[in-house]
Amino acid sequence: MAPRYGNLSNASSATAVESTCKTYGLTKGEFSELHSRCVAAKSTAYCPYSQFRVGSSIISVDGVYFNGANVENASYPVGTCAERVAFGKAVTEGHRKIKAVAVATDITPPASPCGMCRQFIREFCDPTVPIIMFDKDDNYTVVHLEELLPLSFGPEALPRPGPRS
Repeated sequence: MAPRYGNLSNASSATAVESTCKTYGLTKGEFSELHSRCVAAKSTAYCPYSQFRVGSSIISVDGVYFNGANVENASYPVGTCAERVAFGKAVTEGHRKIKAVAVATDITPPASPCGMCRQFIREFCDPTVPIIMFDKDDNYTVVHLEELLPLSFGPEALPRPGPRS
């Protein structure tokens, strides 16, 4: 099956990682840390119904990492995606500007964040933020958020809270 977004690279290829980092403004250390953290986060997923593990790791513009995994519920719509868990941790700890997002699953090709997560991510990310998606074999693809959520709107598009005239 052909990848859904661009070409696939492998996380063990130093050349591919170096190119990715140069293109998306990351260091090799940041890329490696995002990769290892989102893959490890899958092991903490609570997914007894779908058996579809997802792990996510994000890095704030201040260089702080936050990890998350999907948490399902018997009432399916109540479940929470890995990306929103990671963002919830970041936001509640005072980090509201995110530099990069990584997601890992147990399938191939890599899976992208769902529509709800894309809009949630947009709340705290500039449209140019890279979204790195890893598959079960450490292959990955990267796109800017604006490619996953074109013509998006974020908090800057809404009126500031306060009195309205």
